[in-house]
Amino acid sequence: MKVTVLVPTYRRPADLARCLAALQKQTRAPDEVVVVARADDEATHALLRDPAVPGALPLTVAAVDLPGQVAALNRGLDAANGDVIAITDDDAAPHIDWVERIAAAFASDARLGALGGRDWVHEKGRVLDGERQLVGKVLASGKIVGNHHLGVGGAREVDLLKGANMSYRRDAVRTIRFDARLRGAGAQAHNDMAFSLAVKRAGWKLMYDPRVAVDHFPAERFDDDKRDAQTMTALRNAAFNFHLTLRDQLPPLRRATAWWWWTLVGTRVYPGLTHAALALLSKQARLKLSRWRAVRGGAHDARRALS
Repeated sequence: MKVTVLVPTYRRPADLARCLAALQKQTRAPDEVVVVARADDEATHALLRDPAVPGALPLTVAAVDLPGQVAALNRGLDAANGDVIAITDDDAAPHIDWVERIAAAFASDARLGALGGRDWVHEKGRVLDGERQLVGKVLASGKIVGNHHLGVGGAREVDLLKGANMSYRRDAVRTIRFDARLRGAGAQAHNDMAFSLAVKRAGWKLMYDPRVAVDHFPAERFDDDKRDAQTMTALRNAAFNFHLTLRDQLPPLRRATAWWWWTLVGTRVYPGLTHAALALLSKQARLKLSRWRAVRGGAHDARRALS
């Protein structure tokens, strides 16, 4: 079974170098490494011309002209030749047994369509450490539980995976691609959720095993969806992507339930009416109400897009 590692990258050469160094140390070497880079990303191409950076890795550089993670990931899927395509971010460093565990999992279960694992997040000089049993689930209400960075315990079946650490059987994704309708010019929030739910909907098993691990060093983003300074446009785009995915992937009754839960309740990230009402009592009422309007605007955009 051949394993391709797919790494989309953009203007983060130091992070990419760390990622490739981690791949060189694997107990089971990848059969192929595909790095997808923008044609105009000279810093990345200059890095990859240094033979010491990839070392002995069987590296292919695939150029992409369109901005955004969706185009890069789809370009990588088209370029990959492996039976399994293991995807990680350029700002992640897979643990030494990452490829070995991925290959073993797919070899042992023919029904396994996708596998994810824990990403140990390094942030502001510390590791975000915690323990959660519930990971990667869409609840009956339509609420999404992530927790991929905090999962503990054994391997278990899930509904969705996280882009920093997710692998797919080629046969499961032959006719599935990352959704080009998703908005944004960079990270394009929830593309991983949309893709993994589509694989699940196609009848494949999705598993999460926290032992299939990477270290994740969240790096700078070069678009409106910055990690610490998200614009209202980026928030509206993220909400559009989120609701487009729910409406696309959930059956009708669950889709309707999710719409009303997110409209009436929601979360701190995607506030509903309950959060809007509480915002009126807050010292940051104007900002919180602006966030609520952006989120609901994106949700209604998604509803109109699929009407």
